[in-house]
Amino acid sequence: MVQPALDLELLHQQIHLDSAFVPVLKKEISKSLVGQHYMVDRLILGLLSGGHVLLEGLPGLAKTLAIKTLASAIDADFSRIQFTPDLLPADIIGTMIFNPGQNAFTVRKGPVFAHFILADEINRAPAKVQSALLEAMQEKQVTIGKERFPLEEPFLVLATQNPIEQEGTYPLPEAQVDRFMLKLQLDYPAKEEERDIIRKSISGETQQKIDAVVDIKTILKARESVKKVYMDEKIENYILDLVFATRQPSKYGLKEFESWLLYGASPRASINLAMAAQAHAFMQRRGFVLPEDVRSIAKDVLRHRIGLSYEAEAENITREDVIHKLIQTIEVP
Repeated sequence: MVQPALDLELLHQQIHLDSAFVPVLKKEISKSLVGQHYMVDRLILGLLSGGHVLLEGLPGLAKTLAIKTLASAIDADFSRIQFTPDLLPADIIGTMIFNPGQNAFTVRKGPVFAHFILADEINRAPAKVQSALLEAMQEKQVTIGKERFPLEEPFLVLATQNPIEQEGTYPLPEAQVDRFMLKLQLDYPAKEEERDIIRKSISGETQQKIDAVVDIKTILKARESVKKVYMDEKIENYILDLVFATRQPSKYGLKEFESWLLYGASPRASINLAMAAQAHAFMQRRGFVLPEDVRSIAKDVLRHRIGLSYEAEAENITREDVIHKLIQTIEVP
């Protein structure tokens, strides 16, 4: 549907007003976090679009600090769960306990009942613990005994994992990985940024108190505004072409992908690519989606949703290579 120019201008103005808190939030986060602008942007994007985020990076890259700082800058409940091999599902969602005073079993809710869940080193827990988290992530509810408890919005799982340590870890099930809207791959900071980190750490500047500059009501209102960001039909088709090219590559002039890919991206990829593109436009304080919005977040949405064959791995082909070629090949509207 073509949006009238006047309506689009009014929408753009409204989005510009509704997104005014974004630079304020970023500035507050920068009090304790040096650099890592990409990570901070994607965490806020996940928050605005209601999508869970998986952060993968080496130790010491401020993954945990970034998530804790974001939670502190928003007036919301925050829980940190340290995943370990001996963790039980009840340690996450809660359990039924016997209350002698009432002579009955009552529900004791677990740490998953919060707005922000930091799942630290999520791949250190076995499958039965991961399955307990699946319902919360997808259905936004928890079942304890015979009762179901809805989780209060906004509900966001921000998980971290270390890509180099394999001992004592369990690969996440594909069904669970697919439930993360974004997978971020983090790298070392630039030399100048690391110099600032040293100076701020020595002077104690990184210990500054983070004030809550945004409340829950503002976040929920922003989420509704994100859904209103205008997306043209050409952008929708562009998103579909990117996703379908991972499933039927030869139809898109990517015949070599046939031997590289075991499976393509799921329908969640199309949904999340569209939602993330809207949130990206919102963060740019714009009322409409551009192809650049889609291209900028395509790797984060797709990198954990395609499977590489042994042949691709033997040729040292990575998911990053595949998605990069995909973006370069598919025609931009």
